[in-house]
Amino acid sequence: MKIMILGLGVIGTTYGYAFQKSGHQVEHFIREIKRDNAPKILDIKMLDGRYNNKGENKKDTYNVTLSQPNSNYDFILISVSVGKLESAVKTLNENNISGTIILFNGIWEERVSVDKIMGTRKYILGYPIAGGSIKDTLLDCVLFDHIMIESEQKSNIDNYSNLIQLLDSADIKVEVPFDMIEWIWLHMAINSGVITTASKYGNVSDIAQSARNIMNSASGLSEAVLTIREAVKIVKARGVSLNHYNNELIKYKIPSKLAGMIMQRMFKTNELTRRIMELHCNMEDLIYVCKSVYNSGKELGVITPLLCEKYEKYIINLHTK
Repeated sequence: MKIMILGLGVIGTTYGYAFQKSGHQVEHFIREIKRDNAPKILDIKMLDGRYNNKGENKKDTYNVTLSQPNSNYDFILISVSVGKLESAVKTLNENNISGTIILFNGIWEERVSVDKIMGTRKYILGYPIAGGSIKDTLLDCVLFDHIMIESEQKSNIDNYSNLIQLLDSADIKVEVPFDMIEWIWLHMAINSGVITTASKYGNVSDIAQSARNIMNSASGLSEAVLTIREAVKIVKARGVSLNHYNNELIKYKIPSKLAGMIMQRMFKTNELTRRIMELHCNMEDLIYVCKSVYNSGKELGVITPLLCEKYEKYIINLHTK
């Protein structure tokens, strides 16, 4: 298949590498002013969880092929930072680039807002189970064996089976939640509990070290569980029936001290999860997650003392930095 990745970010490039290695034609759209400086080859350092639940360390190279205007693709993968989705769609329109869009973004808005941005374009909501960082020409990343994709019935695309074939060819399994946008909201709420708590246990400007600190602390993780419970109440207040997401929430319902000890052991033994926590370092996105959940809680009148205290003490001042 012919795949386009918008930009040269971590998520898009990680999956672009997986698709390219599986024999697909992968191209990246880079803005004209940045094309001359775009690398032709990236070094890949990957902890690959597709074939071993402990992950396999791999080193490889990735050929970066640039796309051209007036091109058609089977799929276009968009994973952009907060507030940049509308600009991303505008870029595709201005360059007459067509194809079914796989939208890999944290979204706190209602579905109708996303539909308005996407216009007449066919798209499907998903969520990547991958992460990492790019520095110079090195992509240091983690790739899990599955991905979240909304159901065919709730999507508005006509080539759903081709998407499943694409992912299967790259040995990536598909998990389908009850409702994709609600699942994203829930995932963001959970992350807000972790991020705000991690900010208390380390220098918030050093995200990797803050992540290590909390992963090594049973008491810190216990506190994160309590904060997650508060954040989840905000999702419920938005009208989401949490019964549809029992599998995602069950580990946060057991006594918090026990949950903290179990999570500490999990981080100690599960290198995939530990590495993705350490590598997830986009400050803009992390702030967006916390701000979105916090603001909704205030608007809906949900009482979240732990979340509010840590957000107001450690996160809110980062907005202007």
